[in-house]
Amino acid sequence: MDAVTRTKRDLVIANRILAQQDVLDAYGHVALRHPLDPKRFFCARSLSPAIVEEGDIVEFHLDGSPVGDEKRPLYLERFIHGGVFEKRPEVMASLHSHAEDLLPFSISKTTRLRAVIHTIGEIGDNVPTWDIRDKFGDGTTLLVTDMAQGRDLATCLDCNRMALMRGHGFVAVGRTINDLVRMSVYIPRNARVLMNAMRLGDYIALSPGEIAARASLDPEAPALKRGWEFWAKEAGVGHLLGDD
Repeated sequence: MDAVTRTKRDLVIANRILAQQDVLDAYGHVALRHPLDPKRFFCARSLSPAIVEEGDIVEFHLDGSPVGDEKRPLYLERFIHGGVFEKRPEVMASLHSHAEDLLPFSISKTTRLRAVIHTIGEIGDNVPTWDIRDKFGDGTTLLVTDMAQGRDLATCLDCNRMALMRGHGFVAVGRTINDLVRMSVYIPRNARVLMNAMRLGDYIALSPGEIAARASLDPEAPALKRGWEFWAKEAGVGHLLGDD
């Protein structure tokens, strides 16, 4: 199987997993950098992630414009991925989610999102929050609808694995698609655990050493790919895992 076909199929798998795991709802989206041209990326047309198929995948330039003569509706916020891929050449996959478990942390003035479960150490100890109002005023829809906004969000993300978006959701990035999907499945779970711990009155976050150790793991090691394979079958796309 050629690299482009494999990338498109992996993107279908990612969409289906993230929908089945309640990371992406009818909105939200995930993108993969082109395996042969780092100045391009793939993302689905404007479609709910749970029903994305290979024919729905569209190729984009980093400025968010489609490579071909694409007539189908496109995600308004594809500029999130363009901004991230442009600023972070090491990033191969990016995601934008509206998962409700993260929203309280995106609007709190005093409580930070912290990594408290081991499967989420890669998000680090400092998860920034991007507020579109800071640069673009209070007349936006909070949606990222052009490259100026996408680049500003990418600047806030900086070298981190994720950033919250005030009152909107979050963006996350990965070294591989499996890396991004695995981490993103546990991001809302970590938020729920943290919220429950806060109700108990106290909690212990992961230490800097634990966070560094998690970040050093090989995302393509068999143990870390176990979820990708299992979730793909749960989501009904296990047949796309092979090279046939």
